[in-house]
Amino acid sequence: MNDVPPTRTGPHVLIIVQNLPVPLDRRVWLECNALTARGYRVSVICPKGPGDPGFQTIDGIDIYKYAPAPEAEGILGFAWEFAYSWVRTAVLSLKVWRRARFDVIQACNPPDTFWLLARLWQPRGVRFVFDHHDLNPELFISRFGRPQGRGKRLQYAGLKWLERRTFRTADRIISTNESYKAIAVRRGGRRPGHVTVVRSGPDTRKMRPIYPQHPRATDATELVYLGIMGPQDGVDQVLLVMDELVHRRGRTTVHATLLGFGDCLEDLKKQCTELGLDGHVTFTGRVDRTGIAEYLSRADIGVCPDLKTPLNDLSTMNKTMEYMCYALPSVSFDLDETRVSGADTVRYVPSGDIGAFADEVERLIDDPQLRVEMGLKARERVAGSLDWRPQAEAYVSVLDDVTGFSRPGPAVPEDGCGATSDPEGRRYVDLTDEAELSRFILARRAR
Repeated sequence: MNDVPPTRTGPHVLIIVQNLPVPLDRRVWLECNALTARGYRVSVICPKGPGDPGFQTIDGIDIYKYAPAPEAEGILGFAWEFAYSWVRTAVLSLKVWRRARFDVIQACNPPDTFWLLARLWQPRGVRFVFDHHDLNPELFISRFGRPQGRGKRLQYAGLKWLERRTFRTADRIISTNESYKAIAVRRGGRRPGHVTVVRSGPDTRKMRPIYPQHPRATDATELVYLGIMGPQDGVDQVLLVMDELVHRRGRTTVHATLLGFGDCLEDLKKQCTELGLDGHVTFTGRVDRTGIAEYLSRADIGVCPDLKTPLNDLSTMNKTMEYMCYALPSVSFDLDETRVSGADTVRYVPSGDIGAFADEVERLIDDPQLRVEMGLKARERVAGSLDWRPQAEAYVSVLDDVTGFSRPGPAVPEDGCGATSDPEGRRYVDLTDEAELSRFILARRAR
């Protein structure tokens, strides 16, 4: 960490995030580092995480943080949260400007409200790039169903209006997949050439299996979930699967570790206790990259419980690719974009079918060779087809196009590519030794 302002000769990009702190938001942090690698100066405005300072500089990136709004409940609560975050962000944007004028605002949704801030800055020559992370109209339908009644219809129409304003204000749009790009073109009225797909691929040189410091018991089977725990994320489905496995099928050595936080965390803990699963499920809360590497390296099977909804079906699930990084076979409800990411490295079951989900988990428990085959395929696919490096080049090209700036060199530096251990000193599994990688997938521990 360095508190000295970075010295950059390139344009200054201000990135705005509301739903996650940075650098916890993996996609945004990879984008920040891609820009600095190519000579840009980068500042970020985001909410604070627990214990975060109001300002810090990490790897030359200035991060301005504000205390998040209280947890929202109902339409008035969400309106207050959006208004509060917008005002706090606007005030901090003035602070960033006074320190160093910025050339581009990149807003990452949700929500679709920062187009107005961009318009206020556009007379100063600031360009606007929209990094499209979520489909808010589809999120509304996924949470509340098709709008019925005047109030719900007005709310839904308001979300679509905000989305249109965002699309039409943006100089360029970055979409996380082809499904999102199609919506920007169809619903946003944008030309395909102004919309660039930048998938949220992981940096597979850094996200890779380690020999865990705390391996699980030899007779246990470890399931793992990684992600946000909101109403649309289906984490309760993991508890129902565990109930089926433990209480109905007698799989008493199965354990699930649920990594993450969100609006539903406390309700999930209560549900876990009511199902009598406290001895079989661990909630970790917020976990950093060090913890993620530990937990995913020692797990046997990743679970993707997102139900088939208008939002989930079109969204890229980062957890799927992160499981793949650690050579984890996984089970998922059948979603269109999850098939794009996972291909044949994931076992798919009909949405909401708890019995079928448990069947596939049992199949992987009982067939170690299948776990090895799927784990090897998963790691090969994520490194060969989904890695962040080509996505980083596509991402920086959008900013180059907007600013007219261009500097040669890789958007993802090659530093550390030959490392044999991670920054915490934990040994990496040798990915070039298929026999050792296969042995590791079976044992999830050092020799």
